[in-house]
This record gives sequence, C-alpha cells and structure tokens, in this order.
Amino acid sequence: MKKFIYSAAILILISASGCKKWLDVNVNPNNPQVVSPNLYLGPMQTNLAFSQQYDGRYIGKYIQNWAENTASDTWDRHGYTFTSADPASEQWRTVYFLLGYNLIDMMRISEQEERWDLLGIGYCLKAIGWQHLTDTHGELILKQAFDQSRKTFDYDSQEDVYVEIQRLVDLAITNLKRTDGKVNQAYLASTDAIFQGNREKWLRFAYGLKALNLNHLSNKGAKYKPDDIIAAVDLAMTGNADNAKFKFSAAGSTSSNFYGPQRGNLTTFRQTNFFVNLMNGTQFGGAVDPRLKRLLFPSTDGNVYGIDPTFGYGTSTTTQRPLLTFWGTTASGANLSGNYVFNDKSSYPIMTYSELQFIKAEAAFRKGDKVTALDAYKKGIDAHIDFVNQANAESANSTVTQITAAEKTAFLASAAVPTDPANLKLGDIMLQKYIALWGWGINETWADLRRYHYIDADPSAPAATQVYRGFAIPAPDRLFSDNNNKPAYRLRPRYNSEWVWNIDAFEKIGGKRLDYHTIPIWIANP
Repeated sequence: MKKFIYSAAILILISASGCKKWLDVNVNPNNPQVVSPNLYLGPMQTNLAFSQQYDGRYIGKYIQNWAENTASDTWDRHGYTFTSADPASEQWRTVYFLLGYNLIDMMRISEQEERWDLLGIGYCLKAIGWQHLTDTHGELILKQAFDQSRKTFDYDSQEDVYVEIQRLVDLAITNLKRTDGKVNQAYLASTDAIFQGNREKWLRFAYGLKALNLNHLSNKGAKYKPDDIIAAVDLAMTGNADNAKFKFSAAGSTSSNFYGPQRGNLTTFRQTNFFVNLMNGTQFGGAVDPRLKRLLFPSTDGNVYGIDPTFGYGTSTTTQRPLLTFWGTTASGANLSGNYVFNDKSSYPIMTYSELQFIKAEAAFRKGDKVTALDAYKKGIDAHIDFVNQANAESANSTVTQITAAEKTAFLASAAVPTDPANLKLGDIMLQKYIALWGWGINETWADLRRYHYIDADPSAPAATQVYRGFAIPAPDRLFSDNNNKPAYRLRPRYNSEWVWNIDAFEKIGGKRLDYHTIPIWIANP
C-alpha cells in the first residue's frame, strides 16, 4: 500500500510540473514512431496460418479428418475442454489480439500513404479472419470489438457478421483493382509470405472469399444466389499457380509447420475409416483413388487402414494399426520427412483453385445446371491430384511417389467420376471437396458438414443415402456427457476473455449452457 501511495504521489508531481518534459524520455529520435505498414504483414499472415492449424487439431476430430489412437477422447466425442488452457481458441485470440490493432494500424497507414494494394490485402485479412471465426464460433463481438471506451462487449448475430464480411470483401476488390497511388509489388514482396505482393493474385483471392461466403448461405432460401457464386469463382483463381499458401521456413521449431514432425503436434492422431473409405473404393464405385497412398501411409501389412472415433485402435491387429498418418512413423522430431502438407517446410494452404471449383460445382448443381456442375467437379479433382503431387514434391519424402499421368487419366475415366451430368450426385461433389480439403481446409469442411447437418440425406441419390456417405456421428452413448445426444455445432470462445471478463454478455446468447457448443450456428438453420 505504501508503494502504491508513493507511485501515485510521483504521478501527481509529474502532472503538476508539466507531463510533456517527463514523458518525452520515451521518444527515441533514432527509432521511427510510425512503422512502415508492410512490416505488419508477415507476422499477421503467420498468426493466421498457425491459428487455423492450432484449432484444426480439435475441429479435425469433429469432422473426422483424424481421431485419437486411444478410446473416448473428449474431442472425438464432440466435447470440449473447459480450462484456462484455451484449447481450440487460437483463432479467437488471433482475430481480436494478434491481428486486432496491428491490422487496424496497417490499414490506416496504408490508406494515408495511398498504398491501395496493401489496404486491399488488409481487407482480405480482416474478412477471412471474421469468416473463419464466425463459422467456428457463431455469434461474435463485431461492432464493439475495438471500442476502447468499453470494458464489456455485446455480441452480434452471425448474419450481421456475414454482411460485414461481404462489405470487407467488396472493399478489398475495389482497392486491389487500383493501380494508382503507391501501389508497388516490390514494396510488398519482402513481407508478403502468401503471394509475394502480387496484386492480381490477391484480387483473385478476394473473389474466392466472396464465393465462399455466399455459398455458405445454402440454407437461407432467396439469400442463396448460385449465379453470384459462380460469377465470383470465375473471377477467382485460374489454376494451382494462384493457390494461396503460407510457406514455413523451418529455421527452428517455432518457424516450422505446426503439423510437421519437428513440432510433434499430431503424434497420437490417426486417419479415420471415413476418410480411408472415400479413397479405397468403398464410396466411389470400387475405384481406388491414386491419392490414397500419396496422402496416407500403409500399415505394416501393406494396406491402408483407419480408425473409428472414440474407439482408438479398436479390434485392429498390430499389423493393421495405422502408422502416424502424416510422417509414416510413430516418432516426431527434426529432419523427419513428412508427406503432403505435413513436412516441416511444407506450404500450408489457405485457399485453393480446386476448393473453389467444388464451390462452383455445388452452386451449379443446386441451381440445376448439372453440365456446369460436372465440368467444375472434374476440374476440382484434376487440380487436386496435381496439387497432391506438388505438395509431395515440396515435402521431398522419397518414400512417396508421384501420381503418374496414366494413374490420373485412369481414375478420371473410372466409375468414381461420372461422365453423364445426369448421374452426378450432390454427395459426389461434397465428398471430393472433403478429400481436397483434408488436413488443411478444416474450417471450410466443418462449415460444409454443418450446412448438411452431418448426416442429411442426398436429395439426388437413392433414399437414405447421405450427402456425406459413410459419415457417422458417434452413438449417443459415445458422445460427450454434456451434449444431450447432439453433435457439436460451434466452439466455445476463449476462456480468458468471455468467461472471465464478459460473462454477462455471453450469457445472453446461451453461453452458460453446458451444451452451448451444440447450438446450431446461423448457416445451419433455414
């Protein structure tokens, strides 16, 4: 208490004698007080990539990208961990804190300096941050988020967030079209880890964001406009060369791919039977997908197996048990060769051409234009096969061979890929999109699964056939105890924010309910 009084007295003296003289000691004439706006970009892109991977470990279990090799895992059971450790809340922290005022400052300075390309990138980052956050958490603090006069913050509806995302994307497009002012690729190239300052690629990325956002409105009646989605995709990425990817340097552990062997964050994860069955012929007319052993490693008996969530290895024999899916070994550490996007230096995708082709295919299919849908569907598969080869070449794992042109041609001509538009099913599109997003597009896959309520029937297929064929929610007795026999539809927000400082506002949207995480988000509702 004496120390507090003494400190307060000093402050009074400073104030009485004129604070400027005292406070000027914090001004360093050799250090600029205004940061060049391009210097904000790299760290924010890093945080964006890491946050998706961090939360993806947990969301990936909800969507059955992977499961634990032991039984009754909390997340396999669609549960949550309610602790101050804040699992599955890194995207929350990134949007509100790590991007937060850094992004606001970068955009403010960019506008002042007429750097329209960097301002457009800022709008893209803001839009994708809100997109991923609302798709994983539902209602968000949007309008009051950065109001420094407040200590508590009200939530906004997900519909309001979606409207704001569209506004931001449109502003991104407007600014990225500009070539006047101080638009300069060389200025951005040194700090832009995704497109090296290429304004045109960022513009195509913005159109991709627009298409993704609009496509999530599939349950919203007249709000869903397939023609607008198709038009946006057609202005977006033109091929794999336009893919948005964050490249890890792997100079040390903290700069290595979060899913790579050096970080060791996936050591107990195994692929699921659901995913394996999408490629071993079970769900696609008996045709074995050439991507199967380029994405997954065989067990010691030479075959590829998966596990079922909440059961661990179950009845699998020792020779059938999947090895660590992504590295081909149960070990972790530096200098191990991962495969696909799981090498220490692997580029982590943010958005890809194949993803957007499947979005176009779904929109065209729902519109009733199956000719366009089939064309985009085939382009999506074709591009993803090439993407797998590119990713494995980058990972430099000598045990993983390239998919040959003959293998690719044979698969595209197989029973797995319809040749007649009349035979194309909605489930074909969504399942191939699932494959193309496996291991990285986890937020988007979860949005898709919830739009179709995990197990919705496919209206274009025989009765009782699901859109996501073979996907099963854990049985009621296997689900998390607080779920009331319902699957997860959202993440709880960060413990060290809402539960500690903003609980009254959180309670207004049901936040104190033990089954809050099972309340369907807006895009899942009609």
